[in-house]
Amino acid sequence: MLDQNKIAFVFPGQGSQFVGMGKDVYAACPAARTVFQTADTALGFSLSTLCFEGPEEELKLTENTQPAILTNSIALLRVIEDRLSLKPDFVAGHSLGEYTALVCADAISFEDAVRTVRQRGRFMQEAVPLGTGEMTAVIGLEQEKLQAFCNEVNHENHLVVIANINCPRQYVISGHAEAVHVVMQLSQKEGAMIVPLAVSAPFHSPLMERAATNLESWLRDIPFNDLKYPLVNNAEAEIINNGDAAKVSLVRQMQASVQWERSIRRLMEAGVDTFIEIGPGKVLSGLLKRIDRSLNILNISDMASLEHALQTLNPKP
Repeated sequence: MLDQNKIAFVFPGQGSQFVGMGKDVYAACPAARTVFQTADTALGFSLSTLCFEGPEEELKLTENTQPAILTNSIALLRVIEDRLSLKPDFVAGHSLGEYTALVCADAISFEDAVRTVRQRGRFMQEAVPLGTGEMTAVIGLEQEKLQAFCNEVNHENHLVVIANINCPRQYVISGHAEAVHVVMQLSQKEGAMIVPLAVSAPFHSPLMERAATNLESWLRDIPFNDLKYPLVNNAEAEIINNGDAAKVSLVRQMQASVQWERSIRRLMEAGVDTFIEIGPGKVLSGLLKRIDRSLNILNISDMASLEHALQTLNPKP
């Protein structure tokens, strides 16, 4: 068993998807199978087939990617809950992953969450015309310098912001395509590495105002409970226990930067030294290592990593 003070479960966001994700866990674990079958029924189509078989172009559509990642993450979570008595002290999720964290905390039902994130994906896609906005990762530049470039470039209808503050010297910018390109060029001149992201809209920027309004209307009819485990949210890196506050936070998140590094440091201040990433990929584990290498980090993304984690967390005598 890992030595720890407090544990946080953290859940990945968009970009972690791949064709075939969840197939091995679905085949091996009845608890995971139930989650996928529930998602298929809630959405009215076979999300499980899309996850397991693709096609990739369909899976990459935002309205499909978001429920797919949430479903895979919850399927893994339910297997952990089925086999271990381990409970988190806190939960957090990166962008879309905040919805998964709220399902984990029993703030929202899985069925409501999977339908909501499908709508969220549609709202985000429809917020601006295709090609208007872009997102790009900027690696190796200080945040203050990147912010200065954004400030220099910004004017009406030519907007770019830091959308993700992931870890030291790893950020994502988002906004109007032309403004993003100018900041990319300025950053490259300073030696930064630039990685354009394969997304279809400028998420976590003021250009998502229409999407935030639509999401707020949608969420009015979705019941939220107070949280079983406190959440550290994306928008302000604040601890949230109240269901209504969590709902409001999800709306703010649409236009706000993802304060991931601040969120992790807030969890560390609260005594968390063990982080368990649950969901496809290993993106968050990599970011955690860059934030603080002394942290205990486990990644649970497929059947092999699940079995490894179960042995680590509950070793046989």
